[in-house]
Amino acid sequence: MTNTTMENKYHTPVLLKETVDGLNIKPNGIYVDVTFGGGGHSKEILARLGPQGKLFGFDQDQDAQNNIIKDDRFELIPQNFRFLKRFLRFHNISKVDGILGDFGVSSHQFDVANRGFSTRFEADLDMRMNQNAPLSAYEVINDYDEQAIRQVLWQYGELRNAPKMARLIIEAREEEPIQTSNQLKEIIDPCLLKRKEHKILAQVYQAIRIEVNQEIQVLKEFLEQTKDVLTLGGRLSLISYHSLEDRLVKRFIRNGLFEGEPEKDLFGRTSVPFKKIGKLIIPNNNEIALNNRARSAKLRIAEKIEQL
Repeated sequence: MTNTTMENKYHTPVLLKETVDGLNIKPNGIYVDVTFGGGGHSKEILARLGPQGKLFGFDQDQDAQNNIIKDDRFELIPQNFRFLKRFLRFHNISKVDGILGDFGVSSHQFDVANRGFSTRFEADLDMRMNQNAPLSAYEVINDYDEQAIRQVLWQYGELRNAPKMARLIIEAREEEPIQTSNQLKEIIDPCLLKRKEHKILAQVYQAIRIEVNQEIQVLKEFLEQTKDVLTLGGRLSLISYHSLEDRLVKRFIRNGLFEGEPEKDLFGRTSVPFKKIGKLIIPNNNEIALNNRARSAKLRIAEKIEQL
């Protein structure tokens, strides 16, 4: 089996050329791929780097370590990218020229049944991107109180019938623990509208997965650090897959904040850390036909600028 076939089996990189183009790579620059996965984006970055360039990859998923690239210019850091500054500092790096992030779940994580990410398979309730993390989907469903479950489903799945789902889950687990995905599906079946069953289930899984992996908090922590880590003129090239992530990325690029507006100086000017580069980029029909999981991808690119 060729390396390309293995890579595609693990994860097909989305918007490969566009995302790496967005980094505006300098041959001798230092870059970070914070979602290494199958290494598709990283290989493209390395192909554009010269002998003096350097690339760091982050991935907390143990399975990603099977895809390590044998290249002296590459270093894989087996950690969550919420620790970006800490582990770059460990490698004596304080500033980088570009950061790439392809958020969400990899094809590999969806396709391995026992990870519990996919609605297609019967599996234990897990959904951990870091297999050593203490919190799994099992704890969310069996230990959270009704209000907390309702909040997870509403906030992260944007499910209108979150209260009814939470009540059904609480009632069912009083009889016995909810251990598998099929059990969960059967319990919330009264909430799965005909013709929208798969969409609603996907929203339920998304909500639980985001809670298990603290994805929104992790994204916020990561974005805050990019303000310090990127050199002037350095680029962010970030792919989001659902509205919760994309809203955060869009807002952060616009004014460096997640809430409110930046303060104005005496002359009514605002000081922001980034400027937007180009327009929102989405996959074309050909890419979606080849890789259906690309259909919801949104790529935003930004450049670090000097603040007032």
